[in-house]
Amino acid sequence: MPTFNLKPILLWSVLIIFSLLSSASCKNDDDDGGMPIAPACDSTFTPIVFVHGFLASGDTYAAQFQRFESNDYCSGRLFAFDWNTLGTQDAAVQQLNLFIDNVLAATGSAKVNLVGHSAGGGLGYNYLSDASRAAKVALYAHLGSGAQPGSAGPNGSVPTLNVWSDGDKVVQGNNIPGATNLQLPNLDHYQVATSAATFEALYKFFNADQLPATTDIKPDEEVVLAGRVVTLGENAPQSGASITIYALDPATGNRKTTTPDAALTADANGNWGPWPAQKNTYYEFFVRTTTSGDRPIHYYREPFTRNNQLIYLRTFPPPTSLAGLLLAGVPKDDDQSVVAVFIANQAAIAQRDQLSVNAFELATAQYASAERTAIAFFLYDNGDGQTSGNTHAAFNFLQAFLTGVDYFIPTTPQTSVQLKFNERSMAVPNLRSETDGVIVAVFD
Repeated sequence: MPTFNLKPILLWSVLIIFSLLSSASCKNDDDDGGMPIAPACDSTFTPIVFVHGFLASGDTYAAQFQRFESNDYCSGRLFAFDWNTLGTQDAAVQQLNLFIDNVLAATGSAKVNLVGHSAGGGLGYNYLSDASRAAKVALYAHLGSGAQPGSAGPNGSVPTLNVWSDGDKVVQGNNIPGATNLQLPNLDHYQVATSAATFEALYKFFNADQLPATTDIKPDEEVVLAGRVVTLGENAPQSGASITIYALDPATGNRKTTTPDAALTADANGNWGPWPAQKNTYYEFFVRTTTSGDRPIHYYREPFTRNNQLIYLRTFPPPTSLAGLLLAGVPKDDDQSVVAVFIANQAAIAQRDQLSVNAFELATAQYASAERTAIAFFLYDNGDGQTSGNTHAAFNFLQAFLTGVDYFIPTTPQTSVQLKFNERSMAVPNLRSETDGVIVAVFD
C-alpha cells in the first residue's frame, strides 16, 4: 500500500533549512552533527505530485526532483506517489486522491500539478475523470503514456502536456487533441520521464511558459540523502527495515572500515533519513527487513553530488506476488554471487549503449533490444557453474524492463566484479548469495 504520511518530506525540508538534524530524528546510531543550511528556495510554487509507472517507484523522478530544486523549488513542494503497480487502478485512484488531499493540507495550496509516466499516466487520466478530483489539479503532464482522445478531466477541463518519443518502444505515443504536445526524438521509454528535455517542458508548462534557469543538476555544497524501503512492484513499505551505510573503496567495492557510517531504521511507512553523506564517495546501503526469510540486499551507489530524497531500496516481494514469482528462481548459493545491475534514468539499448560485467557485454540484441527497453539485468548461474549466456526462462514472459542472464560469478577467491555502463564504472565484491545476500549496482 502507498504511504500517505507526508511528515517525513516536510521534516526533510525543515531540517535542511534550519540545520536541526539529530540522531533521534534520523534514527542514526552515531552522532552525525549538524545539517548544512540549504540555499534559499521558493515555497510559492504550486506543489507537484509525480506518479510512476509499472514495476517502478518514486525514484523514477529523482533526477527531475533535483532539477526542480536546482531551479529554486523547495523540496517540500515535490511529492512522489508510490502505488501497487500489480494491483487494481481503482484502488490506486482512491489512494492517490487521499495522497493529494494530504499534500494540499500540508502545503496550504489550493491545487497541485500532476505528472504521470507510463501506467502512471493511465492512472492520472482515471483520477482526473471525476470532476471533484479534477478540481484539485491545476495542470497535468502525461509522459510516455500513450494517446488519449483529448485533454484530461471531464470534457478536457484540465490543461494537459503530452510528451512522447518515436524512440519509445514500450508505449506507442501520439499527439492528443487539445493538449500541448511535444514529441522528443530518439528517447527510450524511461528517458521520456527522466530527460533534461522533459524537465524543460515540465517547467515551462507549470510556470506560464517561462524557461528554467538551468536544466542541469547543480551540485550542492553538502549532500543529504533520504528515501524509502519498499518491495519491488508492489511498493509495500518495509517498516522497521535496517539500513546500514558504508563508504567504499571505489577500486574494489569493499568497505573502507568495518564500522558503518550510519545505521538507520525505516519508519512505519518505509521512510528513512535524512542523513548527511560525503561527496565524491561510493556507498553501500545494506538492507535487512524484519521478515524472516527475506533476502538481505546490498545496494551499491555512485557518488552523490546533490541532495536526494528519493533513494529507494527495493526488497524482494513476497513469493505470492507476480514479481515474487519472477524472482523465485534467483539462487541462494554460497558458491556464486547474484548481481542485479539497475540503470535508473534510461534503458541499456543495443548499438546505442555499452554495458558489461567483467568485460562480458550485456547491451546486445539478445538482452537489450530497443523493444525490450531493459533497465535491470539479473546475473546468476543456473546451477552448473558455467556461463552459457542464455536468458533465464523466468524473465521471458516479461517482454520489457527486466532480463535475466545465465552468468556465473564464483565467490572464491574473493575478488571484485567490474561493471561498466558507457563511460562509467563500478566495482562490487563477489558476495555469497545465500549467506551475504543479493547485490544491486545502481547507475544513475
